[in-house]
Amino acid sequence: MINDELQSRRYVVAGIISAVIVLYILRLFTIQIIDTKYKNGADSNAFLKKTQFPPRGLIYDRNHKLLVYNKPAYDIALIMREIRGLDTLAFCKALNIDKQHLINRLEEIKDRKKNPNYSSYTPQLFMTQLSSADIATIQQSMYKYPGFYIQSRTLREYTYPFAGQILGNIGEVSQHKIDNDDYYKPGDYAGRDGIEYTYEEQLRGEKGVEILLRDAKGRIKGKYENGKEDVAPKAGENLTLTLDAQLQLLAEKLLTGKLGSIVAIEPATGEILAIASSPTFNPGILVGRQRSRNYNSLLHDPTKPLMNRATQGQYSPGSAFKTLQALVCQQMGGITEHTMFACNGPQSYPVKCTHHHGSPVSLLSAVEQSCNPYFWNAFRSTMERNGYGPRNINFRTTYDEWVDRVKSFGLGEKFKDGDLYEQSRGYIPTQKFYNRVYRSEKGWRAITIRSNAIGQGEVMATPLQMANLMCAIANEGHYITPHLNKCDSMLKKIHQCKVDKKYFPVVFEGMWRVFESGTARASKIPGIDMCGKTGTADNSHGKPHAVFVGFAPRVNPKIAIAVIVENAGFGTTYAAPIFSLLVEQYLKGKITRTDLEERTINTVTNSYVQER
Repeated sequence: MINDELQSRRYVVAGIISAVIVLYILRLFTIQIIDTKYKNGADSNAFLKKTQFPPRGLIYDRNHKLLVYNKPAYDIALIMREIRGLDTLAFCKALNIDKQHLINRLEEIKDRKKNPNYSSYTPQLFMTQLSSADIATIQQSMYKYPGFYIQSRTLREYTYPFAGQILGNIGEVSQHKIDNDDYYKPGDYAGRDGIEYTYEEQLRGEKGVEILLRDAKGRIKGKYENGKEDVAPKAGENLTLTLDAQLQLLAEKLLTGKLGSIVAIEPATGEILAIASSPTFNPGILVGRQRSRNYNSLLHDPTKPLMNRATQGQYSPGSAFKTLQALVCQQMGGITEHTMFACNGPQSYPVKCTHHHGSPVSLLSAVEQSCNPYFWNAFRSTMERNGYGPRNINFRTTYDEWVDRVKSFGLGEKFKDGDLYEQSRGYIPTQKFYNRVYRSEKGWRAITIRSNAIGQGEVMATPLQMANLMCAIANEGHYITPHLNKCDSMLKKIHQCKVDKKYFPVVFEGMWRVFESGTARASKIPGIDMCGKTGTADNSHGKPHAVFVGFAPRVNPKIAIAVIVENAGFGTTYAAPIFSLLVEQYLKGKITRTDLEERTINTVTNSYVQER
């Protein structure tokens, strides 16, 4: 019995000793491997590891003109446990800050709610994005302020004060980004939107590190191992855009004093030549220590300069949609190029025409004259090709086919395989939508949705989509996803439209006649055959929007453009001249009609004045 009892006690004691040993091992493993606090503390006594930030990649236009480059900037970092005997008055004076700002900033750094990665052993950012002039007053006296260090980085600089919405800007990374990407640390900067955001990983480069050796009193004694353990930063990759700097500059100038947007694309490649939104801003104001103040000012501007109207604005395409309607209705068998319909001008019913012209009207004349009744009849004929009303048991199937063919031209969806930041999808109304609105499948038919026939009603598109539609027509049935990165891989993103090539010539001819004898004849450029379509898009919030879309030249098109001028009325008056000037600049390399250019630039729309 006694031996059994002693035997049991021996096992208990052995178990306790084993548990203690395991606990010690686990604790040592945690301290040495998992918890970096002690390692950081030990390392910081012997070394100072300074992050070397890489310069971001440069950005060029399609003609190798430098658009975005770097300039030197500096941060002031600190290691909290090393700050001692700080002369706050002299320190604040050197940095041109007040004492309360210093106190508040130190408290923010130590606040783990605001700075979850805080450690008194590791460098923390105190001030960022100081210029060479800012740092000059304190650089020579940094030795007086133990615990504070200067580290170099770069800021963006811009050759031209344009394309703010497209190029994007750089801002401090969020905690979410830090948690999801090991590359970033608190105080780092990354692309916030535009090209800077889309191509962040390509542009940012790779960080380096410089390891400095300390003595027992923490003083820097030189490089550790003569720099053998240092890692040099690797600059970001350069990026060449598809933009034409001169065309972009002209596009933004032509939108001066107007609310609106312009998109110009090369049809054969899908390369965006210019993409302008007005009002815009100089991207240079979102650089440096004034960034937050300037961004806040832009954010609260009633004209919404931060919004890229070219990709986010959604408009009724108006008569620009008739070119697509002509193609789809032919493909579906609703009309042929020889089909004629009557037009009684403004007395037409149920869809009125905007003006009087010859009647009956052919498809060719309907495109040239932008005849509303013709396209309503073409749409009805297509939707009711299998009968009218209850007898048309295939009406819903026919409508779904119409939607499918229209969307194959890039409308109603975002270009998800492209590189444009922040797009709106536009809208091509579905059968499900109308069933919900009219509360049944039988509550609507062709006449109920007749506005679709002329690009009004529920049909919505972005200027980017309208320009892409022109590319698809110019290419006679296909388009390459619109993009900004000039690289061969983007050229493989080809989309086939669901309309046969044989239906395009009559639309080409009608659009050519728009300039020869139609609504845009005043904007014709001598010696250049152009194809276009004027539009006046309804707007429930005021005057209609002026729209013009087209491409040039007619044979082997080099440029397709969509122009929207908000609340400006007729496309012929405001949008067509802008289209014409852009075509002249791109195809001829200069503007010869300087009087038209000056007049267009100096024209200010009422909507712009009211918003201001």
